[in-house]
Amino acid sequence: MKKTSISFGLVNIPVEINPLIKNNDISFNQLHKKCLSRIRYVKYCPHCKKNVLASDIIKGYEYHKDKYVTLTNEEFNNLKSTDEKTIEIIGFIDLKEVDPVYFEKSYNISVASKSKSFSLFKAALAQTKKVALAKTVIGTKFYYCLLRLNGTNLIMNTLYFEEEVVLTESLSEAKYTKKELDLAVSLINSLKTKFKPAELKDEYQKKVQNALDEKLAGKKIAKPKVKATKNIKDLMTALELSLKNV
Repeated sequence: MKKTSISFGLVNIPVEINPLIKNNDISFNQLHKKCLSRIRYVKYCPHCKKNVLASDIIKGYEYHKDKYVTLTNEEFNNLKSTDEKTIEIIGFIDLKEVDPVYFEKSYNISVASKSKSFSLFKAALAQTKKVALAKTVIGTKFYYCLLRLNGTNLIMNTLYFEEEVVLTESLSEAKYTKKELDLAVSLINSLKTKFKPAELKDEYQKKVQNALDEKLAGKKIAKPKVKATKNIKDLMTALELSLKNV
């Protein structure tokens, strides 16, 4: 949890931000194959030939081979301006203007107790159907971010910078017939569905958990049967058969 505030014109709204996503993967430890003992990772200085503590480690930028300029945590903190310690809103935009490829991490924004300014801010976003474009610092990293409503919750999405998003140019478009396009559109329409997150389960993690349960019960993990798939090279035939199998 991080305590901060939303800076909105001359309005300052104290808030708390918490990561919205939790890692649901089954956790494994690395063990020595021979004795099943936990493997330890030791921070070692080859020059001094000894193990070092975390407090003895500083950050260094290699500007030339084996030449470093260093910055302490205090110096990193000095690089932050007072404004960067808040979530400073710089404007309001339509959400559809932002390609989802720019979304990085999600955070839940909340208040410790009832706040008129916080409730008013959410109501204004709802009425204008806008999202707030803002800037902030989390840890030592500067971010641009979006503040948007998800139902009655206020969500903050940090954004990647343009130079971080590597979009490769596509090759020239291949030709296709109108009938092939009509079949592809029909196939899409026949597979229309609704996005229901509660129904989207992590199938791989379920398989891992089942495998662990089986091993604990003294059973062997059977190799799954591979479904036979047809290798149809003709696009028209593949589309027609796909529609028949829907």
